[in-house]
Amino acid sequence: MSRLDFDALRDARAQHPERIAEILAARTRRELIRGDGRLFIVAADHRARGALGVRDNDNAMANRYDLLDGLATALSRPGVDGVLGTADIIDDLALLGLLDDKLVVGSMNRGGLRGASFEMDDRYTAYSIDRIKRDRLDFAKNLLRINLTDPGSVATIEATARAVSEAAAAGLPIMLEPFMSAWVDGRVQNNLTTDAVILSIAIAEGLGDSSAYSWLKLPVVPEMDRVMAATTLPTLLLGGDPVGNQDEAFESWRNALELPGVRGLVVGRSLLYPHDGNIEKAIDTAAALVHEA
Repeated sequence: MSRLDFDALRDARAQHPERIAEILAARTRRELIRGDGRLFIVAADHRARGALGVRDNDNAMANRYDLLDGLATALSRPGVDGVLGTADIIDDLALLGLLDDKLVVGSMNRGGLRGASFEMDDRYTAYSIDRIKRDRLDFAKNLLRINLTDPGSVATIEATARAVSEAAAAGLPIMLEPFMSAWVDGRVQNNLTTDAVILSIAIAEGLGDSSAYSWLKLPVVPEMDRVMAATTLPTLLLGGDPVGNQDEAFESWRNALELPGVRGLVVGRSLLYPHDGNIEKAIDTAAALVHEA
């Protein structure tokens, strides 16, 4: 991307904000499932929850232009089916002309800010189902962290059930990202044991008055065969926090992608900010895992 693109982006935001709605209304859309039936979606909704860190860099995602440049690179690579973001990210990508023939996933609840005393209250502060339909997006996504000892979780559960019902009524696929979570030394920690993930699935897939349009977004944990035996919902694997060896992460994704019911990957930071800085290589490797699985 050139500096001129960013100049045009800033000018459009200041002088012609109506262009965002016009571009989204005219955007070329694609079918949700086509070809091999697999999806590879790049995630970029972390900033809105105050999560800017990648590995040992607490502000890796602070530079907006670096993030947009990385997303542009990712979306240009073959095998990348779409992008997940809050409205600010999606609006920027629309103005930059990067969303045609891509699946666009609207992230809904970002209110549980990282490190906040109210982090378990994952309020719906971003897209609503109504606005996702307004902007002709293709998918909704929410985060459902369930803490059995924190009253803040019940409001999130109730709001998520309402979002699932609204999505089903609108005929809009919705991606549920459930975790069993707990406070550990003043921070929220997700339980990534196999049994905890299975429990989170049981709770999440029962929300709403219809599961017809519900999908799952799940972490890769030990005994993924047991995890996938717990649901009939179409499932996408999440990349999670980028820690450890990237080759090991690729191998764990490869194995999980072979399981029945797994439809692809939703990965963000670990590919947009790879160890060696080579975004094209990281994206291409992940795309091959998804579409050649």
